[in-house]
Amino acid sequence: MTKRHQDWELRQMQSLPLEAKIIKSQQRIREWYEHWEGQVYVSFSGGKDSTVLLHLVRSLYPEVPAVFCDTGLEFPEIKEFVRNTPDVTTIRPTMSFRKVLENYGYPVISKEVSHSVYGARKGWASRLKKFDPNYKSTFNISKWRFLIDAPFKVSDSCCEVMKKRPFRRYEKETQRKPILGTMASESRSRQQHWLRAGCNAFDNNRPVSQPLSFWLEEDIWEYLKTRQVPYSSIYDMGYSRTGCVFCAFGVHLEDEPNRFQRMAETHPDLYRYCMDELGFAEVLGYIGVPYETVED
Repeated sequence: MTKRHQDWELRQMQSLPLEAKIIKSQQRIREWYEHWEGQVYVSFSGGKDSTVLLHLVRSLYPEVPAVFCDTGLEFPEIKEFVRNTPDVTTIRPTMSFRKVLENYGYPVISKEVSHSVYGARKGWASRLKKFDPNYKSTFNISKWRFLIDAPFKVSDSCCEVMKKRPFRRYEKETQRKPILGTMASESRSRQQHWLRAGCNAFDNNRPVSQPLSFWLEEDIWEYLKTRQVPYSSIYDMGYSRTGCVFCAFGVHLEDEPNRFQRMAETHPDLYRYCMDELGFAEVLGYIGVPYETVED
């Protein structure tokens, strides 16, 4: 697909002051809302980014519904915050996380690495080449080749099963189009998505609006604090990201205490379930990620 934007345009927009970003985001929201004649919704996770998005959208269109996918993988503080947010519709996946791990595998390192390992173990030719030393990839192929022989399954399917499918089902039933709170600064894939389609991807197979794409994390915090917008208390417990609590994507890059070591201190019951019942102690030990408390 031809790029709609260039790298310098994204950098330029990311450098704008917050007030300018708000105006631009509101313009994108209006365009999306008017194009679909109000048949839109906000994908609301209870995290800080989607909290800002919902506040922005409802400052223009108070009737727009928020939709929360209760995967069972959220911190209790997130669920409490969602329950206290007005007019939120809750949807759920049809498969439990335990079943996803059993049927597909564990989410480790990154989506691309997990997807390639899963494909290589299945014998997909297009995935096997990911581990060909002559194949150019965005990750270090030789570094993660050992995952092919791991004593557990590896896959990136959890997000597809636990989140994407329930939202697609909701969209099919209601004919509403999503507004997401994702930002290009969060990952290379999200940056590439913005460069190809911009904030409002009207022509995608799944049309989607991402009006905060050019925001940075500091913009999110400035918005929350200057406008005194309530947010989940989980952020006051040392967590910077509050997605699926058992996700291991990127944990190998974190300093100690990493997300699992912090969980042992703040949510010991969740931690024990994760390590013992779901088997993450074996998985993290195999990929060389410390998971016991720093004191231990």
